[in-house]
Amino acid sequence: MVTRRVDLRSDTVTKPTETMRAAMANADVDDDVLGSDPTAFRFEAEMARIMGKEAALFVPSGTMGNLISVLVHCEVRGSEVILGDNSHIHVYENGGISTLGGVHAKTLKNNADGTMDIALIEAAIRDPRGELYYPTTRLICLENTHANCGGRCISLEYTDRVGEVAKKHGLKLHIDGARIFNASVALGVPVHRLVQAADSVSVCLSKGLGAPVGSVIVGSEIFINKAKRLRKTLGGGMRQVGVLCAAAYVALQENVGRLEDDHRKAKIFADGLNQIKGLKVDTASVETNMIFFNIMEGSMIMVGELCNILEEHGILMMPASSSSIRIVLHHQISESDVHYALSCIQQAVLQLQTETIGK
Repeated sequence: MVTRRVDLRSDTVTKPTETMRAAMANADVDDDVLGSDPTAFRFEAEMARIMGKEAALFVPSGTMGNLISVLVHCEVRGSEVILGDNSHIHVYENGGISTLGGVHAKTLKNNADGTMDIALIEAAIRDPRGELYYPTTRLICLENTHANCGGRCISLEYTDRVGEVAKKHGLKLHIDGARIFNASVALGVPVHRLVQAADSVSVCLSKGLGAPVGSVIVGSEIFINKAKRLRKTLGGGMRQVGVLCAAAYVALQENVGRLEDDHRKAKIFADGLNQIKGLKVDTASVETNMIFFNIMEGSMIMVGELCNILEEHGILMMPASSSSIRIVLHHQISESDVHYALSCIQQAVLQLQTETIGK
């Protein structure tokens, strides 16, 4: 029987705190689709202020937030968006921009740090003189932090440069900022400055911030007015959504300040993994709350078997590939949990190696 559970699959697995539950129970609500939910209005206004944009809109998920943002910027079917080949929008969102919006994805290689080469971005922008043959480039998308690249932070300087390229060519810039507050804290750059070059940003509330549900998109008043209509079209218009916004407001107040500690615990975890024979972490790449650790060739360890053994001890992790595993820290993982998980991983690795030798 499992007596202790340490869930490291994602920072989406957090449970609402008592403060959040109380705020949800006492939220002043009305019909948000009719534009009259006071708690939603207050929360959206606060998010717009923090992000340095004119307006904000609560949406059920980050996938919907990104989809709406791309479709607003690419209103004409057959438009093209430039984005990373390893980005969340391209890999994990069911191809929604193409399926539902008729938007063509022009993918560029993501570097190890999550960036795309500036020169390649500019070269990928279609020549308007070829409009008879080519889709029309309208948008560039960045992701910060970049999940598939290990939670790496996209710098202010890089973001500003991409923003300059977009403006030069009359394009829009969208940032998938699911974990943008993690990037802001790790880089020591105020979040509004970090996204200043962007025309729109999506922010996940249920990842590092620890709210139970939802994301928010921010941008100009015109952008948000168009986004509101698309949200309704996609079935994302909810009624007394202030119940959810109340929890998100608490998360914003309580948990942004805890992100630095999540990053600290991730570094402790990464250092500990590197002490286990057969495992390897590039500790320099651990910039925020995510760790990808590799199973070294010849270590006689299978990813699936290791995860199964750890699950028996209450340690939940997510395979990232046939030779690597992803770990994500959050505010409900204590330093004691980190050391417990490391001890379980050490035992599991030894067990697998002993069993393999025995065969």
